[in-house]
Amino acid sequence: MSEIALRLQDVHVAYGNSQQPVLSGFSMSVRKGEIACLLGASGCGKTTVLRAVAGFERLQRGDIYVSQRHVAGPGVHLPPEKRHVGMVFQEYALFPHLTAQQNVAFGLRRMPREEQQARVADLLNMVELHSHASRYPHELSGGQQQRIALARALAPHPEILLLDEPFSSLDKRTRERLGGEVRDILRAAGQTALLVTHSEHEARLMADHIGFVKMGQYHIKQAASLT
Repeated sequence: MSEIALRLQDVHVAYGNSQQPVLSGFSMSVRKGEIACLLGASGCGKTTVLRAVAGFERLQRGDIYVSQRHVAGPGVHLPPEKRHVGMVFQEYALFPHLTAQQNVAFGLRRMPREEQQARVADLLNMVELHSHASRYPHELSGGQQQRIALARALAPHPEILLLDEPFSSLDKRTRERLGGEVRDILRAAGQTALLVTHSEHEARLMADHIGFVKMGQYHIKQAASLT
């Protein structure tokens, strides 16, 4: 049986002083090397799941484990930088004053220079943008910027990669093409990932398993069984 890379157990999250939880008794797990997806309408709580896993939201109740490490729970809240979690956002979030190569290298500043350069080169080759290494974000297309954002997130070897509606700002044709490319990149890297989307087509295209989020709770369904 595959190792569990991510586990959420009876997670409750509410914003501010609200008594109404965004997540209520939310439990799920993702196996190592699997691409899982959370599918649901806007406001259902799926992005809150990513924020809780990444460490941007504190739990009211429940536990989160990343590769068997207890990162959130009663008396436990590891900061984001200590969770070994990578994240790719809707807006790419690239540093505009850094080149593509420098953006990818940003999370590797403590790595010896030669190792850093080798890692960055490998990732730029993986996302097929080695020839664009010296370009700045404004010189790249939306799809190219998102591939650089993916390479940057993969650079420090995260235990799990979180993708928050990563293609929503792209046109339909680019979205479909890039979804297939990102899926292939993640599988080639053996990267465990959790994707959030409201698009059933995108979920079917990318994920091994799909979970439906409704009113802050999780309902699992095999990706292959969707029609």
